[in-house]
Amino acid sequence: MVIKVFVATSSGSIAIRKKQQEVVGFLEANKIDFKELDIAGDEDNRKWMRENVPGEKKPQNGIPLPPQIFNEEQYCGDFDSFFSAKEENIIYSFLGLAPPPGSKGAEKAEEGGENEAQKGGDEDSGSPPETQEKN
Repeated sequence: MVIKVFVATSSGSIAIRKKQQEVVGFLEANKIDFKELDIAGDEDNRKWMRENVPGEKKPQNGIPLPPQIFNEEQYCGDFDSFFSAKEENIIYSFLGLAPPPGSKGAEKAEEGGENEAQKGGDEDSGSPPETQEKN
């Protein structure tokens, strides 16, 4: 699976350039494989991006601005949703990727399954609520 980041390399907007740099920089820093696709110099890329951003995610004028993020053909989101996922520490699920082994996301996923099983066991044994919180 390849993460695709649609950018405009010749954008006149400083805000758009900063958003693009933040997305690309984060992916590079976290060693997440991605492909940068320029919509400014490639009409096919621009057309594909505009056609594949879901209608409810498009701005009122109907033209989505970069950066737009996809996992292969699956739409992930725009900069705002990327930023929210990053802040909530759920970037791997946002990108549709499994967290790398040993990362907080992978540990939480493993602990989540164990905690659910433990909670079920604790409730059956009639343990007081304080005991459940400690587990």
